[in-house]
Amino acid sequence: MLKFNSKESEPLLFLSGLRYQARQFSEIMVQQATASMSASSCSYDRGGGRDVCRNDASAFNLKMIAIGAILVSGVGGVALPLVGRKRRFLRTDGSLFVLAKAFAAGVILATGFVHMLHDAQTALTDPCLPESPWRRFPFSGFIAMLAALGTLVIDFVCTQVYERKHREEQMGLKAAAAAAAAASNTSILDTIVEVAPELDEKAGAGGKDAMHIVGIRAHAAAHRHVHEHEHGHGHTNDDEGQVSSHVRHVVVSQILELGIVSHSVIIGLSLGVSQSPCTIRPLIAALSFHQFFEGFALGGCISQAQFKNVAATIMACFFAITTPAGVGLGTALAAQYNASSARALVVEGILDSVSAGILIYMALVDLIAADFLSRRMSCNFRMQVASYVALFLGAASMSSLAVWA
Repeated sequence: MLKFNSKESEPLLFLSGLRYQARQFSEIMVQQATASMSASSCSYDRGGGRDVCRNDASAFNLKMIAIGAILVSGVGGVALPLVGRKRRFLRTDGSLFVLAKAFAAGVILATGFVHMLHDAQTALTDPCLPESPWRRFPFSGFIAMLAALGTLVIDFVCTQVYERKHREEQMGLKAAAAAAAAASNTSILDTIVEVAPELDEKAGAGGKDAMHIVGIRAHAAAHRHVHEHEHGHGHTNDDEGQVSSHVRHVVVSQILELGIVSHSVIIGLSLGVSQSPCTIRPLIAALSFHQFFEGFALGGCISQAQFKNVAATIMACFFAITTPAGVGLGTALAAQYNASSARALVVEGILDSVSAGILIYMALVDLIAADFLSRRMSCNFRMQVASYVALFLGAASMSSLAVWA
């Protein structure tokens, strides 16, 4: 009969207990890691199962096509009103331009309400984010409201600054013109004073006629000066109205570009980080359409603001390259970027909300209200009807793209 020494069996029991504890610890760690991975990628399938068709090589090729297509669409849209402003059919005061701008305003309005605000709501209420505070308060609408009010303040301040600057420039020009006119009249009177003694000596030999001629010229010069002075005052209100309109176009074009650029980066980045051809294909068509008409609206505002060629070109190029640059940046970061991380969702949601607020304000206040409530529109019933049809068509067209993108 074999006898076991208890002292010899103690190390074996200790090792078996250690193995059992290690097995339990490893099982707990695996469970925690699995739960952590599921939590970090809980919204990875937000696209409704589109990642089933994930194909990195095909997605990369589609991204290159997207960069080219979006770039061409943006350049074409923003360049058309800038190049066509010297052509009769696309002048900023032409009917075709007004209708195209109304359609573009509808596109921008739908982009803010249907696309950007919805995407912000989706990101900020994602299950990956903690319930408190993100799902207990409508942050997307609140941030969009703050962005719209902030745009209003910026709009007002910039308009006041530009109007004051233009007013000072106009006053300087008028003062210089008045000084030049006064100097001209002074020289005429000096000439009369110098000639008068000679005329007195010739009074008996026709000098009276000569004196009469000089007097007529002096009176005409003085009358012309007074008439120009009164004429200038008569046109002061018209000049101020033109300056105010010009300032509005300058401010609107700059703020509109700010709103467009802010959301173009996010749109491009979202497309760039995607590895699903099923997601990218519809986005190419949607973003090309969206980029063309946003560019047309921006180009129209730049054209109406009458920027110099260099400034207009810089603004147009900055708009055209923003979305393609976002796509390129997203493509470079696709391997490291986790669209389902809490930080990425919060940043995306906040930027989408800000963009939505800016676009909604610009579309309603500076594009739609400014044109549809103008005197020109109110005096032309046919133009009213056609513009409303174009506006609703633009909004409906951009809204319908939400089915695919």
